[in-house]
Amino acid sequence: MLVDLVQVTASDGVRLHGALESPSEKPDAPLDAWLCIHGTGSNFYAGSTLAGLAPKLLAQGAAVLRANTRGHDIVSTGPSAGGRWLQGAAFERVDEAPLDLTAWIALLRERGYQRIGLLGHSMGAIKAILTLAGDDAPAVEALVAASPPRLSHERFNQSSQGEGFRQTLAQCEQMVSDGRGDELIFVKFPLAYYITAAGFLDRYGPEERYNVLRLVSRVKCPTLATFGSSEVQAHEAFCGMPEELPPLATPENSLQVAVIAGADHNYTGCHDSLAAVIDKWLRRAQ
Repeated sequence: MLVDLVQVTASDGVRLHGALESPSEKPDAPLDAWLCIHGTGSNFYAGSTLAGLAPKLLAQGAAVLRANTRGHDIVSTGPSAGGRWLQGAAFERVDEAPLDLTAWIALLRERGYQRIGLLGHSMGAIKAILTLAGDDAPAVEALVAASPPRLSHERFNQSSQGEGFRQTLAQCEQMVSDGRGDELIFVKFPLAYYITAAGFLDRYGPEERYNVLRLVSRVKCPTLATFGSSEVQAHEAFCGMPEELPPLATPENSLQVAVIAGADHNYTGCHDSLAAVIDKWLRRAQ
């Protein structure tokens, strides 16, 4: 198979990189290409979920573009038309993700791919849903949201780790009030990583701007959400999601949910099962 290292420039000048792979054989496939978006702190070349899934998607006959967003890695120095500045999951604003995904979809169309699917993992799934729920959503044929976490202030506040969550929120609110919103803080819940105080409030504040349960009904293409059976038992961000999503199905999104038996958040050892579920769903959805 051929691998092409590619880059795009988002409409605000941020340059991003990715890898486009073409299948060696092209059996009759429902899609021409998949755009695959990584999760928090990951990137297009990480040997994790998307790397394990990509060969399976290629074998089904579609090209695969694994692409960075400006939130790749925890901290990165992002090139742009205006110079370089700190980016990565610690510094990104999630509401800028549609700029990235729209640029990648445009590149695929320029390369001649017309029937495009969007596949996001974890935070990448949230970014995919956010992009397709927007008023200026790009046209794609299908959406697979692999393990989208529930970013719910209310849910986290009421969880067993609610006290620590409230303490972190209070600390971030004070830092923003003191003019220190761009400073990094290490948080342990709902995810252990570094993030700016302002970024934490943006993701996990009471507005719940990125709660997929509030966004998915606005998606206008066939949508599949998947979860690993292990993760829905292990973390507050996933518990109950397989049950809460199906009532949000609309005639436009025809939303379906699949739980992959034995899979963790990264679908370790279960990429074949995940790919089979995606292929079966996609052929029925077309």
